[in-house]
Amino acid sequence: MMKPAEPTLHGWGRLKSPGREVHVDELERAPDAPLSRGLGRSYGDSSLPPPGATAINTVRADRVLKFDEITGVFRAEAGLALHELNRLTLPRGWFTPVTPGTHFVTLGGMVAADVHGKNHHVAGCFGSHVTRLKLRVADGRIVECGPDLERDLFRATVGGMGLTGHILEVEFGLVRVPSPWVLQETERATDIDDFIAKLKEAAARWPMTLGWIDCLSTGKNLGRGIIMRGRWAEPHEAPPYLPREPMRVPWPQLEAPAWALNRFTVGAFNTVYYRSHPKRVKTAIVSHYKWIYPLDSIRNWNMMYGRRGFSQYQCVLPVVAGPQAARRFLELLTSRGGAESFLCVIKDCGPEGLGLLSFPKKGISIALDIPVRDGMQALVDALNEHVIREGGRVYLAKDAFTRAEHFRAMEPRLEEFRRIRKQWDPGLKLRSAQSIRLFGDPA
Repeated sequence: MMKPAEPTLHGWGRLKSPGREVHVDELERAPDAPLSRGLGRSYGDSSLPPPGATAINTVRADRVLKFDEITGVFRAEAGLALHELNRLTLPRGWFTPVTPGTHFVTLGGMVAADVHGKNHHVAGCFGSHVTRLKLRVADGRIVECGPDLERDLFRATVGGMGLTGHILEVEFGLVRVPSPWVLQETERATDIDDFIAKLKEAAARWPMTLGWIDCLSTGKNLGRGIIMRGRWAEPHEAPPYLPREPMRVPWPQLEAPAWALNRFTVGAFNTVYYRSHPKRVKTAIVSHYKWIYPLDSIRNWNMMYGRRGFSQYQCVLPVVAGPQAARRFLELLTSRGGAESFLCVIKDCGPEGLGLLSFPKKGISIALDIPVRDGMQALVDALNEHVIREGGRVYLAKDAFTRAEHFRAMEPRLEEFRRIRKQWDPGLKLRSAQSIRLFGDPA
């Protein structure tokens, strides 16, 4: 049932922890542990157990329990990877209603982070489509919950980072798609104001929208980028065959030297990428792999950030902050020297979801990878203080540096989450490295 525990764990951002994990086949009979984790794709410390503790790894518990090809109702164990789900259901004309930017994530992880995607403005978060969860709570009981069953527990679990119970099974509704191909349009935006205007215009007509920003550009070019909008292609528009999964190009099993990513190399990449796009609108039919999961084609791409790794700073700036919110954020970012990122993505967000710690709210999200360097904490502090003033918040699945007092100031729902969590786990047996840092849980 078990294999020897690993001596060290890390998040996708390469943040290391002296924790361990044990792989199990039967989650209901797994040994007591403070945390479950799947494929470890959360960037910071949300999937890392307390220092020296052991986490339950769920990836062996991946059985499909129900798939109704008429209604789309799907139920599986929490360790099933989205990659495997897509391989099973997409050829049959079904797809997950919400997907993050990687398919190397488990169903349990999708619930714990309440993931969102390029269609949040029309589909919300993944938790909006979940109908039932099976949990093993802190006292060992097996509990079913859903929007209409143990509702408080459900609301605290969706987006709750695994702190309310070990997620054992997930049931949700798939959606019909006309083909496994995506019709996309891409277009240049000359600066951040042009970018936001085009993003909002696209969101009114397209179910999937996002854009890439050159966050090193300044002056009249501040926030120039490329808008991307897409929808599932109709059968008459798409090739009559399934797209082939791209070969995963391996990144060398070596951490890149710290000097490899700097203003010159990142600036050169950003300029080439921006100028390689023609001034006209481009239209193409692309596979869902290319449209939704472009980075998954590079194995271990996180190694390119070097020994100290990276953090992805992702915040949401609400509509009430006004149309200039993105400009103010970028001006602060560039003034603080934190813009050395070739991956900066802005997405349109819809209304707040049911989960008490779910990330998005109506507005825009900004996400950028930042190599960990000296002064990282001060940079995140400055960005967080700005986001608090704007009425926004950060995404726990990406966070590694936010201070407890900053998160409290961002999150008015936190006390309700704590109340429900305490009801189900008065001794705080379920905890993580992140909950110790942010919520003051015992180490």
